[in-house]
Amino acid sequence: MAAHYLEFERPIADLEAKIEELSKLSKTASPGSFDDEIDALRSRAQDMRREAYANLDAWQKTQVARHPDRPHFVDYVGALIDEFQELRGDRKFGDDQAILGGLGRFRGRAVVVMGNEKGRDTQSRVKHNFGYARPEAYRKTVRLMELAERFTLPVISFVDTPAAYPGMASEERGVAEAIARSTEKALMLSVPMVAVVTGEGGSGGAIATACGSRVLIMEHAIYSVIPPEGANSILWRGARTAAEAAKAMKITAQDLLQMKIVDRIILEPPGGAHSDPEAAMAAVGDAVEEELKALEGLSAEELKARRSERFYAIGRSGLQ
Repeated sequence: MAAHYLEFERPIADLEAKIEELSKLSKTASPGSFDDEIDALRSRAQDMRREAYANLDAWQKTQVARHPDRPHFVDYVGALIDEFQELRGDRKFGDDQAILGGLGRFRGRAVVVMGNEKGRDTQSRVKHNFGYARPEAYRKTVRLMELAERFTLPVISFVDTPAAYPGMASEERGVAEAIARSTEKALMLSVPMVAVVTGEGGSGGAIATACGSRVLIMEHAIYSVIPPEGANSILWRGARTAAEAAKAMKITAQDLLQMKIVDRIILEPPGGAHSDPEAAMAAVGDAVEEELKALEGLSAEELKARRSERFYAIGRSGLQ
């Protein structure tokens, strides 16, 4: 499959195209005839990628957060969760595959895990509705969290969604109420919950599954009340650009940590999580394990009190 390059990666794409050409030439020439040139170009490409990703602006980070090759929920489950058993349906209407969840073991620990899934190809994207969850998805998350409380299991949530699905059927089935119920349940959980924004944390559709005891975010992920394109359309009537909106909204992991909306940034490999998915998922696993260990031994009352204190503090101090 051809590599997917973002606009700011074009110089890297051109260089890697030259590497590919030289590699093909070396197969027809004498063995090792272009090895030195290829190694030098690869080293240069790595340096260019490292430099580019060390200086991303808010809009570039938005593009990286949406990169189609970033690890998805099914990838995290495959890499980090053993004995995963998916649980489907909300017991009221049906099952929405935009959010998946179930039981499993995370590094030997029984957990409830849930998260957004966008899909990779056309068929899977349609199946998962491109990550846009309907009301039944949020009622499913409530069911999963209630199950976690019943069996005293910690909850791990992976957040990666543009927003909740805004269609007529979604409104008819009470999407706002469903999001509110899921948010309420997450805030009032009597067990530890660690939420990780792995890509695009968009709107109430993300908040509904991100109100954890600890909220982590990947280095190049974003978390916002509305996508930059929507903010530009609503606030400025399209008079500016999505890039300007992204900068003004302060949606990057670094901005969010400074404002204490998130608790921790998980560093990504040079070139983003999509450049080395295995390393990125391992880093997420290590961070989640550390956070769960730190929450061990806390009573239900202590967990609720800490969560309450954490979320009530947002917007009350330190924001510019």
